[in-house]
Amino acid sequence: MAAPRSEPRGIQFPPDAAGQRSSSTVGRGILAAALGTLDGAAAARCLAERDWRHAYPQHLRRLVEAQAAAPQRSVDACRAGLRAAWEALVFERGAQRLPLREAMAAPAGVPLQTLRLRGRGDAAPARWEVPYQGRRLAGDALARRIDAWAAAGVIEASAAQALHLARTHPEWFDLSDRHLVLLGAGSEAGPLAWLASWRANIVAVDLPRTATWKRIAQCVAAGNGQLIAPSAVAPAGDAEADLLKAGADMLTQTPELAAWLRQLGPPLDLLAIAYLDGEKHLRVSLAMDALVDACAGADPRSSFAWMATPTDVFAVPQALAEDVMRAYQDRGTLKRLAQAGLRAGSGGRSFQPAIERLIDADDGSRWGVVDCLVIEQGPNYALAKRLQQWRALAVRAAGHVASINVAPSTTTASVLSNPALAAGFRGAKAFDIEVFQPDTTHALIAAMWVHDLRNPQSSAQPGVALPHPLQLLVDGANHGGLWRVPYLPRSVLPFAALLGMMKRS
Repeated sequence: MAAPRSEPRGIQFPPDAAGQRSSSTVGRGILAAALGTLDGAAAARCLAERDWRHAYPQHLRRLVEAQAAAPQRSVDACRAGLRAAWEALVFERGAQRLPLREAMAAPAGVPLQTLRLRGRGDAAPARWEVPYQGRRLAGDALARRIDAWAAAGVIEASAAQALHLARTHPEWFDLSDRHLVLLGAGSEAGPLAWLASWRANIVAVDLPRTATWKRIAQCVAAGNGQLIAPSAVAPAGDAEADLLKAGADMLTQTPELAAWLRQLGPPLDLLAIAYLDGEKHLRVSLAMDALVDACAGADPRSSFAWMATPTDVFAVPQALAEDVMRAYQDRGTLKRLAQAGLRAGSGGRSFQPAIERLIDADDGSRWGVVDCLVIEQGPNYALAKRLQQWRALAVRAAGHVASINVAPSTTTASVLSNPALAAGFRGAKAFDIEVFQPDTTHALIAAMWVHDLRNPQSSAQPGVALPHPLQLLVDGANHGGLWRVPYLPRSVLPFAALLGMMKRS
């Protein structure tokens, strides 16, 4: 006899009258709420969309276009979308179904204990280096590589500038004065190993899985930082053995985690990088949002960080947009003829221009929109990343440091598990896109976060004036060249995937 199915708990999509939980219905409503602050007709079209699984990119794109055109109201759209997400999903606790805000205000689960472990490695902060193609780059070699990435359009000039500053300020990397929260500490793309070698106080949150915590504890023990972790189990006195029982579930213990983070005391620098497959990714992103909201309300000195994906929709400044438009127009005759044939054979879906027009903002500036969404990643992934963008813009407007840097496409196991994306990555070089190895991404993202915390002139700092709120999402971007491809990326993904399959065979 099969074991009885456990009841859903924690942050959930609400059931409809038939008991079905539809992430599509919720997703349409959340995006329509954000759109409704800027374009009522577009919001109505979003709500009426029947083919959400395939048509969601056009609605996300319309939101970004509307935000680009209205800088003074773009953050209002973010707040409206966040409000709708908080109202749409529910928190289930046994037989109770509560609004998320009500659940967050009244933690009812077992209070979390605090576990600590100090590293036993070299006391001096490690030198920042970047592993790249079998070498560890530092000094002049790293400077040349940063400049080469910028010249090739792999990273934006603002990212190169930030990395050069980090390279020339080794004192920034002594993080003994910071309490850095990692939501998703064991993430394959996260900066745990670097922080553990930079004397950081690492507040690690991840699921209570022995293998995960064994890896986290070993990493910290080898370094010079301090690990601080939650646990539902009281410590027995052996720090390393206790940590094997550490962890908490952000989906089901969200209120308890918020209470635990607030009682730690010092200002927190929180990085939200947890990832789950499918609709769980949207739920865990809302869970992280609830923890960000709790920490922001508890201490105005707290700062927040996220890793944005390049496979999303972004408003980009006029100069970048014009470079992309010019690259499409300047294709050679043979390339034009070949692509025209392929485009005709695909019904116009192949080799579409990446940017066809500029958007005139009401402050006189002009913007382009790069649409790098990959249909296969799905609407839940896209909306989960959108929640993170919205919160970054909202907390910065409220006076907090908000670090959100686009991280490059990276060959993590979660990405490579999708055969189409894996093949596309292998063929990406044909379109001048660089896909990064995880150890390179770790090093770059860690340095960008340190830069945003230490540099008072970083775009992450709320006192730094930006020409448009959406500039926060552009500065510091390492998109691997994806934003500068002259074609709509998903219109050439099948060709990149075909090349990738041939390359493997």
